[in-house]
Amino acid sequence: MTRPDAIESLQAGLRAAGLRQAAIASNIANLQTPGFRRAVVAFEQAFAEALRGGEPAALENLEVAVLRPGGPAGDSGVNDVDLDQEVGDMVRNSAVSKTYLRLLGKLMKQMELAIGG
Repeated sequence: MTRPDAIESLQAGLRAAGLRQAAIASNIANLQTPGFRRAVVAFEQAFAEALRGGEPAALENLEVAVLRPGGPAGDSGVNDVDLDQEVGDMVRNSAVSKTYLRLLGKLMKQMELAIGG
C-alpha cells in the first residue's frame, strides 16, 4: 500500500469512526424511547471490499452504512438498546479513532521529514 492509499484508508476509517460515534450517542440518547431500534455502523466489510478493488477512489467514495439490526422501529414498544453494550462500543470506537489518528500523524511526520522539514 502506498502512502496516499494509506492516508485514504485512515481517512475512511476516521469518517466511519465519527459516524459510529454519532450512532452510539443516538442509541444512548434513546435508551428509554419505546420502540427505538439501535443503530450500528457497517464499515469493516465495505472497507475490505474497497481495499480488494485496489482503486484509491473506492476509498474516497466508500459508503458507510448505518443499519438497524433489530429491524425498523415499531409500535411494539420494544427497545433493543443495551447501555453496557453501547458504552463498550464507545470505548472500542474511541481506541480505534485514536489509533487511526496516531497512524495518520506518523505518516504525515514521515512525509514532512522526506520533504526536508
